[in-house]
Amino acid sequence: MEALKKKFADKALPLYQELRSIAKTNGDLKADEVKLSQVLGGARGIKMMLWETSQLDPQKGIRFRGFSIPEIKESLPSGPQGEPKPEGLFWLMLTGEIPTEEEVDGLTKEWHKRADLPAQVYTTLDSLPADTHPMTQLTIGVMAMQSDSIFSRRYAEGLPKNEYWDAVYEDSMNLIARLPRVAAYIYRRTFKDAQHIEPDTSLDYSANFAHMLGSDDEDFRSLMRLYLTIHADHEGGNASAHTVNLVGSTLSDPYLAFSAGMNALAGPLHGLANQEVIKWIFEMIDNLGTKTPSEEQIKQYVQQTLDEGKVIPGYGHAVLREPDPRFVAQRRFAEQYIQDSDLISTVWKIFDVVPPILQSLGKVKNPWPNVDAHSGALLVHYGFSEFSYYTVLFGVSRALGVLAAGIWSRALGMPLERPKSVTSEWVRKQVLQTTK
Repeated sequence: MEALKKKFADKALPLYQELRSIAKTNGDLKADEVKLSQVLGGARGIKMMLWETSQLDPQKGIRFRGFSIPEIKESLPSGPQGEPKPEGLFWLMLTGEIPTEEEVDGLTKEWHKRADLPAQVYTTLDSLPADTHPMTQLTIGVMAMQSDSIFSRRYAEGLPKNEYWDAVYEDSMNLIARLPRVAAYIYRRTFKDAQHIEPDTSLDYSANFAHMLGSDDEDFRSLMRLYLTIHADHEGGNASAHTVNLVGSTLSDPYLAFSAGMNALAGPLHGLANQEVIKWIFEMIDNLGTKTPSEEQIKQYVQQTLDEGKVIPGYGHAVLREPDPRFVAQRRFAEQYIQDSDLISTVWKIFDVVPPILQSLGKVKNPWPNVDAHSGALLVHYGFSEFSYYTVLFGVSRALGVLAAGIWSRALGMPLERPKSVTSEWVRKQVLQTTK
């Protein structure tokens, strides 16, 4: 048994027994109280999931197994320029432990060993029109691998329940290993006349992905390490993670569950938001007729956007009540590696302008930037201006968290997810009973 798999088993199997005991002795303990506004408002904030890999703090942002993003950057094994390797974050999410350099190098090699794509993936993708949206191509590419599912095969053969996690682990490791190749293939066939670039297995996971995309710039490799790390997980309640969890709870294999989650990530209110941000910034620049707008010009354009009944993309978050630490991490990266960029400077001016305007409205709970407010500008700086592809990068990163969480779910024997729904008539009756 490989090192990561053994360490996970040593952690997960005792926890499975502990949680069963807790459920048996304390199962009636109230975990939350649901308000009617939550029922009618998208189930916001209702505690109803177990999600081991990360937790979102409204003030301090995402914590991966208790570690904040600054702590992750400080503690995880890193690339040549000091940005954390996502391999190390995956190890942390599965084991709760910061890995050594040797353990991370071993995981990189393991993913390289598993990364070859089945021939049908290329055939399937090549059958699609080149202008098919990259996220559509991604979900189709993942589904084209599903016939390789170890979980699906072993389940059909009579897999014992206490071994579900093992097969899900194998599928998840294979899928994570393959995703950069699928994603790079989609990018090159869609935007670079199908001039594909072979992988370089001497590189780490992120650097090899950057290489296959078409960049061997060391700074861009560092950006990919940071990007794939900070986007990897954001607890379980967001739409894509929740979708992966829901579909996985039916015992659909990781390919089916992950592709479902990617369809959720493709929505404008979720992962497509980073595309919407950079599009809005360029529309503002065109509208103002300058690449170096002043704060006053930005204020006027922001107000115009709000007056038209639109939101400012990249600002606000369902949970966070402070600037997103992922935004801050990207700004720190830009401060270190990027000099004299009009676009980056504009992003920072927007950061100075927008929160006070949103605060003045009196109804915005979080006027601060989220992760999407900065990521697109960084990608454009390094030559990746194909906005419709950005969510694919997000998806490659998010696989690390949702698939790690899926392994935990099967190891802990989590059941089929089946919340109760109500009708509008039920809502009317509840209100009537309360107001009598």
